[in-house]
Amino acid sequence: MKIERPEKTLNERARKPRDPEGSRRVDGRLTLDLDRHIPVLLVWLSNKFTNGSSQIYRKHFGVGVIEWRCMALLAVQPWISPNRICQVIAIDKAAVSRAIRTLEESGLLRVRSSKLRSRFLEVALTDKGSALHDRMVQVAFERERRLTADLTSEEREVFIRALKKMLMRIDIVNGDVDIPPES
Repeated sequence: MKIERPEKTLNERARKPRDPEGSRRVDGRLTLDLDRHIPVLLVWLSNKFTNGSSQIYRKHFGVGVIEWRCMALLAVQPWISPNRICQVIAIDKAAVSRAIRTLEESGLLRVRSSKLRSRFLEVALTDKGSALHDRMVQVAFERERRLTADLTSEEREVFIRALKKMLMRIDIVNGDVDIPPES
């Protein structure tokens, strides 16, 4: 004999809202579940990966992680403006300006006036910068291989698709949000 459970009424469901994904209750208070909250995990992974990158790149190549990010972009898109670098890699103008100055002083990057807008600058790697990039990119690939070694090919592709979907939503995520009133 099959026992049927009655559906919860609308009032019963409304009384106990479901806690958000990536949360937990501590002493009755809603908190982040630090083992499941996606932004926390992404930030921790990014920070730890970036710190490791910085140590390796400075020790072996004399270049910091911000300079490396600029170099990686310039290897793909030479002769772009510093503002474009800021937009693509989401780093503030002051950090990009310092990186460009450092790379130029090291002979790794060239700066010229824009062909389209004379008051604006464009930057590209020099031959020396390209050669250094080519060495550093091998380290970047090896570090990525180590990071993703426990993922199957399918998991890797799903992860990449998920990251791209999240990147597409970042303007919405960073938009206006309702701020709860002080208690």
